[in-house]
Formats: sequence, structure tokens, C-alpha cells
Amino acid sequence: MKIKNKYSKIKPSNSLYKLKKVSKNIRERRSIYANQFIKGEIPELLLEEILINATWAPNHKMTEPWKFIIFRGKYLRKYGEYMADYYKDFYSELSLEDQKDKLSYLENYPLNAACMIGVILVKNTKIALPEWEEIAAVSSAVQNIALTCTAHKIGSYWSTKGVAIDYVAKFGLSENEKSLGLLYLGYYPEALKPSTKKRTPLSKKVVYLD
Repeated sequence: MKIKNKYSKIKPSNSLYKLKKVSKNIRERRSIYANQFIKGEIPELLLEEILINATWAPNHKMTEPWKFIIFRGKYLRKYGEYMADYYKDFYSELSLEDQKDKLSYLENYPLNAACMIGVILVKNTKIALPEWEEIAAVSSAVQNIALTCTAHKIGSYWSTKGVAIDYVAKFGLSENEKSLGLLYLGYYPEALKPSTKKRTPLSKKVVYLD
């Protein structure tokens, strides 16, 4: 059987349009924090699409080393309370009034999120892969979530603080599972100013060898 070496029949103009659309989505992705969210629910079908896209991330030997826990409803309040309790000693040197303000802020911080996603690394017990490869795969899954959210004007933020890692770990993880924190998802105001962060020029990050 001969394989014909022909280019795709997609017109260059169409290809360029698609490239610009993909590039725009990637470059507009940014972390949007939960205190910037406005209350709103993500439709079930859209949330399912976001999660399905996560599972299409590249992963070595198809180990699919990820699991997700969706926290909604009362669990947003529960996590706020958990954070306040987690950090109460951290603020012990502040005045009582300042302590109260800080802990109140933490209690209310997650409440406007549409949901939080517990991100879990599932280490394969049959195929010996370096942990960094499995973490890289999970990170790719999280990036797929973030890009899908960006396409639908939903903000996202991956919290890898100790409090987020420890909270997810409370939910019955197996010996081969490890918490990698919480991903916040939520809607944001249209008036939210775009990020002004810049990226280092390619000339300082890329070497071409011909």
C-alpha cells in the first residue's frame, strides 16, 4: 500500500484563522483568583466537557495518572472554614480585630467559585514510570481544563498551597494517590482588566540547530 504524501486540503486562510484562534486562547489564559469571581453555576454539560478535555492530555504509556474530585455547594463553605482553622495560629500575633478580618476573608474566599476541583496524581502500580512524568501528565490535564475554561470565559486558578493539598488528601486517597491541590473555577466580571504580564522573547529561550 502506497501512502500519498499530500498536504491537507485545508486552505491556507482557514489554517491561519484556526492558528490565530488557538493562539488567542492560549495567550489569554491566566490565573483568576477566587476573590475576583462572581457567583454563577457552570452548566453540567459544559463541566463534563471541561473534564473530558482534561482526560485527553498526553501521558506516557496511557497510564492516565489523574483523578478529580468536584467540590460544590456546601463544600465551598466547608473548605473556607477549613482554611480559617488551618491558618488560625499563623495570624496569632495580629490584633484580635485583624485576626478576625483575616479568618473571615479565608472563610468567604471560595464562596463565589462555581466549583473547586481536587487534583489527584494516581501512580500506576504496574508500570514503573518516573513520578515527574506522571506529574507532567496531570499538569497537562490541568492545562487542558484551563484552556477550555478560557474558551468559555470561565476563570481558573490552581492552588498548590499546603492547605489545598491537605484538604484534598482528607477524601480517602489510596496509597498510590497523591493530592496536588485544588483548581478553582468560576465566572469573572467582564470589566476585569486583562493581565499585563509579559513573556520573555523567544531569542532568549530558544536555540535553533540546523
